[in-house]
Amino acid sequence: MESSPPQPRKIIHIDMDAFYASVEQRDDPTLRGKPIAVGGGGPRGVVATASYEARTFGVRSAMPGARARRLCPGLIFVPPRFEAYRAVSAQVRDIFFRFTDVVQPLSLDEAYLDVTANKPGITSATRVAEEIRRIIREETGLTASAGVSYNKLIAKLASDQNKPDGLCVVRPQEGAAFIAKMPVRRIHGIGPVTARRMQALGIETGADLRARDLAFLQAHFGSAALFYYRAARGQDDRPVHERQGRKSISVEDTFFDDLTEEARLIEEMDRIAVNLWSRVEKSGGYGRTVVLKIKFADFRIITRSRSFPSALRSADLLAETGRMLLRAQLPLRMGARLLGLGVHNLEGDAEEGDQLALAL
Repeated sequence: MESSPPQPRKIIHIDMDAFYASVEQRDDPTLRGKPIAVGGGGPRGVVATASYEARTFGVRSAMPGARARRLCPGLIFVPPRFEAYRAVSAQVRDIFFRFTDVVQPLSLDEAYLDVTANKPGITSATRVAEEIRRIIREETGLTASAGVSYNKLIAKLASDQNKPDGLCVVRPQEGAAFIAKMPVRRIHGIGPVTARRMQALGIETGADLRARDLAFLQAHFGSAALFYYRAARGQDDRPVHERQGRKSISVEDTFFDDLTEEARLIEEMDRIAVNLWSRVEKSGGYGRTVVLKIKFADFRIITRSRSFPSALRSADLLAETGRMLLRAQLPLRMGARLLGLGVHNLEGDAEEGDQLALAL
Protein backbone atom coordinates (compact mmCIF):
# COMPACT_ATOMS: atom_id res chain seq x y z
CA MET A 1 0.00 0.00 0.00
CA GLU A 2 1.50 3.30 -1.10
CA SER A 3 1.82 6.06 1.47
CA SER A 4 0.40 9.45 0.57
CA PRO A 5 2.89 12.25 -0.08
CA PRO A 6 3.52 14.61 2.84
CA GLN A 7 1.27 17.62 2.97
CA PRO A 8 2.92 21.01 2.33
CA ARG A 9 3.84 22.96 5.39
CA LYS A 10 1.96 26.15 6.24
CA ILE A 11 4.43 28.90 7.11
CA ILE A 12 3.65 32.52 7.96
CA HIS A 13 6.16 35.34 8.14
CA ILE A 14 4.88 38.31 10.14
CA ASP A 15 6.65 41.65 9.77
CA MET A 16 5.54 44.67 11.77
CA ASP A 17 5.25 47.77 9.59
CA ALA A 18 7.96 50.41 10.23
CA PHE A 19 7.97 49.08 13.77
CA TYR A 20 9.96 51.60 15.81
CA ALA A 21 8.53 54.57 13.91
CA SER A 22 4.99 53.21 14.17
CA VAL A 23 5.32 52.80 17.94
CA GLU A 24 6.53 56.40 18.20
CA GLN A 25 3.65 57.69 16.08
CA ARG A 26 1.17 55.65 18.08
CA ASP A 27 2.46 56.98 21.40
CA ASP A 28 2.85 60.61 20.26
CA PRO A 29 -0.13 61.82 18.19
CA THR A 30 1.82 64.93 17.09
CA LEU A 31 4.09 62.67 15.01
CA ARG A 32 1.30 60.96 13.08
CA GLY A 33 1.34 61.60 9.36
CA LYS A 34 4.78 63.20 9.55
CA PRO A 35 8.13 61.95 8.21
CA ILE A 36 10.06 60.64 11.20
CA ALA A 37 13.22 58.64 11.69
CA VAL A 38 14.08 56.72 14.82
CA GLY A 39 17.79 57.05 15.43
CA GLY A 40 20.46 59.72 15.54
CA GLY A 41 20.37 62.83 13.40
CA GLY A 42 23.88 63.97 14.27
CA PRO A 43 27.02 63.71 12.13
CA ARG A 44 27.49 60.05 13.08
CA GLY A 45 23.84 59.21 13.61
CA VAL A 46 22.16 56.36 11.78
CA VAL A 47 18.51 55.78 10.90
CA ALA A 48 17.17 52.68 12.68
CA THR A 49 13.67 52.87 11.15
CA ALA A 50 11.87 55.46 9.05
CA SER A 51 8.13 56.05 8.88
CA TYR A 52 6.42 55.49 5.55
CA GLU A 53 6.04 59.23 5.17
CA ALA A 54 9.85 59.52 5.30
CA ARG A 55 10.38 56.54 3.01
CA THR A 56 8.65 58.37 0.17
CA PHE A 57 11.69 60.70 0.20
CA GLY A 58 14.11 57.75 0.01
CA VAL A 59 14.97 57.58 3.72
CA ARG A 60 15.87 54.01 4.68
CA SER A 61 17.13 52.00 7.64
CA ALA A 62 20.90 52.05 8.24
CA MET A 63 21.20 55.33 6.32
CA PRO A 64 23.48 58.00 7.84
CA GLY A 65 21.41 60.65 9.56
CA ALA A 66 23.02 63.50 7.63
CA ARG A 67 22.06 61.96 4.30
CA ALA A 68 18.52 61.33 5.53
CA ARG A 69 18.17 65.03 6.39
CA ARG A 70 19.34 66.02 2.92
CA LEU A 71 16.76 63.74 1.30
CA CYS A 72 13.96 64.91 3.59
CA PRO A 73 14.57 68.42 5.02
CA GLY A 74 11.46 68.18 7.22
CA LEU A 75 12.54 64.87 8.76
CA ILE A 76 11.92 64.56 12.50
CA PHE A 77 14.47 62.49 14.40
CA VAL A 78 13.21 60.63 17.46
CA PRO A 79 15.60 58.92 19.90
CA PRO A 80 14.96 55.19 20.18
CA ARG A 81 13.08 53.75 23.17
CA PHE A 82 14.06 50.11 23.09
CA GLU A 83 12.25 49.22 26.29
CA ALA A 84 9.00 50.37 24.68
CA TYR A 85 9.73 48.36 21.52
CA ARG A 86 10.57 45.24 23.52
CA ALA A 87 7.32 45.57 25.45
CA VAL A 88 5.26 45.76 22.26
CA SER A 89 7.27 42.90 20.75
CA ALA A 90 6.44 40.72 23.75
CA GLN A 91 2.77 41.64 23.36
CA VAL A 92 2.84 40.61 19.70
CA ARG A 93 4.58 37.31 20.49
CA ASP A 94 1.92 36.49 23.04
CA ILE A 95 -0.54 36.77 20.16
CA PHE A 96 1.55 34.38 18.05
CA PHE A 97 1.55 31.78 20.82
CA ARG A 98 -2.23 31.75 20.86
CA PHE A 99 -2.00 30.09 17.46
CA THR A 100 1.19 27.98 17.58
CA ASP A 101 4.17 27.18 19.76
CA VAL A 102 6.40 26.85 16.69
CA VAL A 103 7.56 30.47 16.54
CA GLN A 104 10.99 31.61 15.34
CA PRO A 105 11.66 35.28 16.11
CA LEU A 106 14.15 37.00 13.83
CA SER A 107 14.14 40.31 15.67
CA LEU A 108 11.75 42.43 17.71
CA ASP A 109 9.55 43.10 14.70
CA GLU A 110 9.42 39.88 12.68
CA ALA A 111 9.01 36.16 13.11
CA TYR A 112 8.23 32.91 11.33
CA LEU A 113 5.31 30.77 12.46
CA ASP A 114 4.60 27.19 11.47
CA VAL A 115 0.81 26.86 11.57
CA THR A 116 0.55 23.49 9.82
CA ALA A 117 -1.00 22.21 13.03
CA ASN A 118 -2.27 25.24 14.92
CA LYS A 119 -3.99 25.55 18.28
CA PRO A 120 -7.40 26.80 17.07
CA GLY A 121 -7.46 24.03 14.45
CA ILE A 122 -7.92 26.46 11.55
CA THR A 123 -7.30 24.64 8.27
CA SER A 124 -6.49 27.78 6.26
CA ALA A 125 -3.10 29.40 6.91
CA THR A 126 -4.39 32.51 5.16
CA ARG A 127 -7.19 32.78 7.70
CA VAL A 128 -4.70 32.31 10.55
CA ALA A 129 -2.61 35.19 9.17
CA GLU A 130 -5.68 37.37 8.83
CA GLU A 131 -6.67 36.64 12.42
CA ILE A 132 -3.18 37.40 13.74
CA ARG A 133 -3.07 40.70 11.88
CA ARG A 134 -6.54 41.64 13.12
CA ILE A 135 -5.66 40.92 16.75
CA ILE A 136 -2.36 42.81 16.49
CA ARG A 137 -4.22 45.86 15.23
CA GLU A 138 -6.90 45.62 17.92
CA GLU A 139 -4.57 45.02 20.85
CA THR A 140 -1.54 47.14 19.94
CA GLY A 141 -2.88 49.77 17.57
CA LEU A 142 -0.19 48.79 15.05
CA THR A 143 -0.26 47.09 11.66
CA ALA A 144 1.61 44.03 10.47
CA SER A 145 2.18 42.55 7.03
CA ALA A 146 2.18 38.80 6.45
CA GLY A 147 3.49 36.35 3.90
CA VAL A 148 1.87 32.92 3.76
CA SER A 149 3.52 30.05 1.91
CA TYR A 150 4.90 26.53 2.12
CA ASN A 151 8.43 27.46 3.19
CA LYS A 152 10.36 30.17 5.00
CA LEU A 153 12.11 31.66 1.99
CA ILE A 154 8.93 32.44 0.08
CA ALA A 155 6.92 33.43 3.15
CA LYS A 156 9.51 36.10 3.99
CA LEU A 157 9.58 37.43 0.44
CA ALA A 158 5.78 37.44 0.35
CA SER A 159 5.46 39.49 3.54
CA ASP A 160 7.23 42.36 1.78
CA GLN A 161 5.02 42.30 -1.32
CA ASN A 162 2.06 44.34 -0.13
CA LYS A 163 3.47 46.50 2.64
CA PRO A 164 2.26 48.24 4.68
CA ASP A 165 -0.65 46.40 6.29
CA GLY A 166 -0.66 43.78 3.54
CA LEU A 167 -1.10 40.07 3.02
CA CYS A 168 0.42 37.93 0.26
CA VAL A 169 -0.24 34.22 -0.22
CA VAL A 170 2.00 32.02 -2.40
CA ARG A 171 0.77 28.46 -2.84
CA PRO A 172 3.09 25.52 -3.59
CA GLN A 173 2.25 25.45 -7.29
CA GLU A 174 3.02 29.19 -7.51
CA GLY A 175 6.39 29.23 -5.75
CA ALA A 176 8.73 28.80 -8.71
CA ALA A 177 6.92 31.46 -10.75
CA PHE A 178 6.94 33.84 -7.77
CA ILE A 179 10.71 33.49 -7.40
CA ALA A 180 11.26 33.75 -11.18
CA LYS A 181 9.96 37.35 -11.23
CA MET A 182 11.95 38.39 -8.17
CA PRO A 183 15.09 40.54 -8.60
CA VAL A 184 17.95 38.54 -7.11
CA ARG A 185 18.83 41.48 -4.85
CA ARG A 186 15.51 40.91 -3.05
CA ILE A 187 15.94 37.18 -2.45
CA HIS A 188 16.64 36.69 1.23
CA GLY A 189 20.10 35.15 1.60
CA ILE A 190 21.61 37.02 -1.36
CA GLY A 191 23.40 40.07 -0.01
CA PRO A 192 24.25 43.28 -1.90
CA VAL A 193 27.78 42.19 -2.83
CA THR A 194 26.62 38.79 -4.13
CA ALA A 195 23.76 40.45 -6.01
CA ARG A 196 26.25 42.66 -7.83
CA ARG A 197 28.40 39.63 -8.67
CA MET A 198 25.34 37.89 -10.05
CA GLN A 199 24.36 40.91 -12.10
CA ALA A 200 27.86 41.02 -13.57
CA LEU A 201 27.21 37.43 -14.73
CA GLY A 202 23.90 38.41 -16.30
CA ILE A 203 21.78 37.11 -13.42
CA GLU A 204 19.18 39.78 -12.70
CA THR A 205 16.11 37.78 -11.69
CA GLY A 206 15.14 34.47 -10.15
CA ALA A 207 14.47 33.19 -13.66
CA ASP A 208 18.04 34.07 -14.67
CA LEU A 209 19.33 32.28 -11.59
CA ARG A 210 17.28 29.19 -12.36
CA ALA A 211 18.73 29.08 -15.89
CA ARG A 212 22.23 28.49 -14.45
CA ASP A 213 23.08 24.92 -13.59
CA LEU A 214 24.58 23.84 -10.28
CA ALA A 215 28.10 23.44 -11.71
CA PHE A 216 28.07 27.05 -12.94
CA LEU A 217 26.89 28.34 -9.56
CA GLN A 218 29.48 26.26 -7.71
CA ALA A 219 32.24 27.65 -9.91
CA HIS A 220 31.24 31.22 -9.06
CA PHE A 221 29.73 31.03 -5.58
CA GLY A 222 31.29 28.00 -3.93
CA SER A 223 29.51 26.49 -0.95
CA ALA A 224 26.53 28.87 -1.25
CA ALA A 225 25.70 27.52 -4.72
CA LEU A 226 23.29 24.82 -3.58
CA PHE A 227 21.22 27.32 -1.60
CA TYR A 228 20.97 29.62 -4.65
CA TYR A 229 20.14 26.68 -6.92
CA ARG A 230 17.30 25.53 -4.68
CA ALA A 231 16.07 29.04 -3.91
CA ALA A 232 15.66 29.73 -7.64
CA ARG A 233 13.28 26.75 -7.74
CA GLY A 234 11.29 27.87 -4.72
CA GLN A 235 12.78 25.15 -2.52
CA ASP A 236 13.61 25.61 1.15
CA ASP A 237 13.41 22.77 3.69
CA ARG A 238 14.60 24.75 6.70
CA PRO A 239 12.32 24.17 9.68
CA VAL A 240 10.76 26.89 11.75
CA HIS A 241 12.38 26.48 15.13
CA GLU A 242 12.16 28.21 18.43
CA ARG A 243 14.70 30.90 19.13
CA GLN A 244 18.06 29.60 20.22
CA GLY A 245 20.49 31.50 22.37
CA ARG A 246 23.13 33.35 20.38
CA LYS A 247 26.72 33.86 21.41
CA SER A 248 27.42 36.99 19.39
CA ILE A 249 25.99 39.96 17.56
CA SER A 250 28.02 41.60 14.81
CA VAL A 251 27.92 44.14 12.02
CA GLU A 252 30.10 44.02 8.91
CA ASP A 253 30.62 46.49 6.07
CA THR A 254 32.07 45.55 2.68
CA PHE A 255 33.55 48.44 0.68
CA PHE A 256 33.64 49.08 -3.06
CA ASP A 257 37.22 50.38 -2.73
CA ASP A 258 39.78 48.94 -0.33
CA LEU A 259 40.44 51.31 2.57
CA THR A 260 43.97 52.26 3.62
CA GLU A 261 43.80 55.76 5.15
CA GLU A 262 43.57 55.88 8.95
CA ALA A 263 40.98 58.67 9.03
CA ARG A 264 38.62 56.79 6.71
CA LEU A 265 39.11 53.51 8.56
CA ILE A 266 38.31 55.13 11.91
CA GLU A 267 35.30 56.90 10.41
CA GLU A 268 33.90 53.61 9.13
CA MET A 269 34.63 51.86 12.43
CA ASP A 270 32.67 54.53 14.29
CA ARG A 271 29.73 54.09 11.92
CA ILE A 272 29.85 50.31 12.34
CA ALA A 273 29.91 50.73 16.12
CA VAL A 274 26.76 52.88 15.97
CA ASN A 275 24.99 50.25 13.87
CA LEU A 276 26.17 47.48 16.18
CA TRP A 277 24.98 49.26 19.30
CA SER A 278 21.55 49.70 17.70
CA ARG A 279 21.53 45.96 17.05
CA VAL A 280 22.62 45.18 20.61
CA GLU A 281 19.91 47.40 22.07
CA LYS A 282 17.32 45.91 19.78
CA SER A 283 18.20 42.35 20.78
CA GLY A 284 18.83 42.98 24.46
CA GLY A 285 21.99 40.87 24.20
CA TYR A 286 24.95 42.59 25.90
CA GLY A 287 28.37 41.01 25.59
CA ARG A 288 31.64 40.98 27.53
CA THR A 289 33.97 40.62 24.54
CA VAL A 290 34.43 43.04 21.63
CA VAL A 291 35.80 41.47 18.44
CA LEU A 292 37.29 43.32 15.47
CA LYS A 293 37.32 41.66 12.05
CA ILE A 294 39.36 42.83 9.06
CA LYS A 295 39.27 41.23 5.63
CA PHE A 296 42.13 42.38 3.44
CA ALA A 297 42.25 42.88 -0.32
CA ASP A 298 43.70 39.38 -0.69
CA PHE A 299 40.70 38.00 1.30
CA ARG A 300 42.85 37.07 4.30
CA ILE A 301 40.95 37.66 7.53
CA ILE A 302 42.25 38.62 10.95
CA THR A 303 40.33 39.07 14.20
CA ARG A 304 41.34 40.85 17.38
CA SER A 305 39.41 41.02 20.62
CA ARG A 306 39.23 42.55 24.08
CA SER A 307 37.23 41.15 26.98
CA PHE A 308 35.77 42.95 30.00
CA PRO A 309 34.81 41.62 33.44
CA SER A 310 31.12 42.32 32.74
CA ALA A 311 28.92 43.04 29.74
CA LEU A 312 29.38 46.38 27.97
CA ARG A 313 26.38 48.64 28.38
CA SER A 314 27.84 51.79 26.89
CA ALA A 315 27.78 52.79 23.23
CA ASP A 316 30.78 55.05 23.80
CA LEU A 317 32.85 52.26 25.35
CA LEU A 318 31.98 49.96 22.47
CA ALA A 319 33.06 52.53 19.89
CA GLU A 320 36.23 53.37 21.86
CA THR A 321 37.16 49.69 22.06
CA GLY A 322 36.58 49.23 18.33
CA ARG A 323 38.87 52.17 17.56
CA MET A 324 41.53 50.87 19.96
CA LEU A 325 41.53 47.41 18.36
CA LEU A 326 41.71 48.92 14.88
CA ARG A 327 44.47 51.42 15.67
CA ALA A 328 46.59 48.58 17.04
CA GLN A 329 46.67 47.12 13.50
CA LEU A 330 47.66 50.35 11.75
CA PRO A 331 49.22 50.83 9.35
CA LEU A 332 47.53 47.94 7.58
CA ARG A 333 49.73 45.68 5.45
CA MET A 334 47.27 46.23 2.57
CA GLY A 335 43.86 47.75 2.00
CA ALA A 336 40.81 46.53 3.92
CA ARG A 337 37.85 45.35 1.85
CA LEU A 338 35.73 44.63 4.95
CA LEU A 339 35.53 45.80 8.53
CA GLY A 340 33.44 44.16 11.19
CA LEU A 341 32.76 44.61 14.87
CA GLY A 342 30.96 42.24 17.19
CA VAL A 343 30.12 41.58 20.80
CA HIS A 344 30.52 38.02 22.09
CA ASN A 345 29.79 36.15 25.32
CA LEU A 346 26.29 37.57 25.51
CA GLU A 347 24.56 37.81 28.85
CA GLY A 348 21.18 39.15 27.70
CA ASP A 349 18.26 37.93 25.60
CA ALA A 350 19.80 38.11 22.12
CA GLU A 351 17.52 37.42 19.19
CA GLU A 352 18.00 35.41 16.04
CA GLY A 353 19.42 37.24 13.07
CA ASP A 354 22.46 38.39 14.99
CA GLN A 355 24.51 39.70 12.09
CA LEU A 356 23.77 42.79 10.06
CA ALA A 357 25.83 43.05 6.88
CA LEU A 358 25.86 46.37 5.00
CA ALA A 359 27.55 47.16 1.69
CA LEU A 360 28.60 50.68 0.85
